[in-house]
Amino acid sequence: MTTATFLRSVPKTETHLHLEGALPWELLQTLDHAKYAARPASHGEAFRFADFAHFERELLGFAGAWFTSAERYHQAAKAIFARHLAEGVRYVETSFASGCLEFATLDGREVCEAITAAVPPGLAVRLFMGLHHDNNSPFAAKLMEDSLKWDGIAGFDLHGTETVPLEPWTPRFWERARAVGKFTKAHAGEFCGPDFVWRVIRELKVTRIEHGIRSIEDPVLVNYLAENNIGLDVCPISNVKLATVPDFARHPLRRLHAAGVRCTINSDDPLSFGNTLLDDYRAFLGPMGGNLAELISLIRNGFELALLDPAERARHLSDLDLMSAQLLDSRAHA
Repeated sequence: MTTATFLRSVPKTETHLHLEGALPWELLQTLDHAKYAARPASHGEAFRFADFAHFERELLGFAGAWFTSAERYHQAAKAIFARHLAEGVRYVETSFASGCLEFATLDGREVCEAITAAVPPGLAVRLFMGLHHDNNSPFAAKLMEDSLKWDGIAGFDLHGTETVPLEPWTPRFWERARAVGKFTKAHAGEFCGPDFVWRVIRELKVTRIEHGIRSIEDPVLVNYLAENNIGLDVCPISNVKLATVPDFARHPLRRLHAAGVRCTINSDDPLSFGNTLLDDYRAFLGPMGGNLAELISLIRNGFELALLDPAERARHLSDLDLMSAQLLDSRAHA
């Protein structure tokens, strides 16, 4: 078995994916082929966004053109999930943004049902609603209240610029969500340092952090994450293109992993970065200096953190172990 075959066929997870940010470029082209004929400069390997606002303007410009109905969400989700299956992904956690629903004045329940209806056989999907911690408008407040009752929502994720303070409603809602069986997580430790990671852990009581890479700056926090099994859903290409790390060689993922922090590898917003999950795996094995044993451990983390029943988790891990053994054996006898 070659490494390339292994990377494509090994069972894997994607636990940090923004659905609007994963819109396939080919779908956007169907709206206006001339306008979207050329892929954006941000898809180039050497591209770097000037700042988060630059990234957000581009992403929302593309996403806003497409996501104007529940049917458009269904079409995009169907294409996104098909791409995951083709890459060997068996489990996905993806979020859709409440702000996009508000911008397009869409019915949140209809969008939720449209996305879940797009899930193909062979792929487990857990759908999260992304809430901006500085948006408690009447539309958003009603959407949050209603969504607590939706079976299709697995949980809630904190989105938004980290420098914006948490508002008092946020911890209260995160607690209410857990009380009705929803899973909660938060974006932190991407642009702001360890202090904001500590804050979402202490105030929102989350056990999954989206990004979290700047935790490396606080050894006490690193130990806390490891000891309390708090997962970091890391996105290497995103981190480099958004200049939260200077380059792949200095990305802290391997150091966090070596310290016992349960990390995963994910693609974040392929619409903006031009990447696939396999590209992030290749970046780990290439310029980040990672090896196959580390990557296999990171893939295992994805299934161990996944919101799966024990039997399904065990089945995926068994398949992972079998394929990993085959790869390592073939390399040993090469």
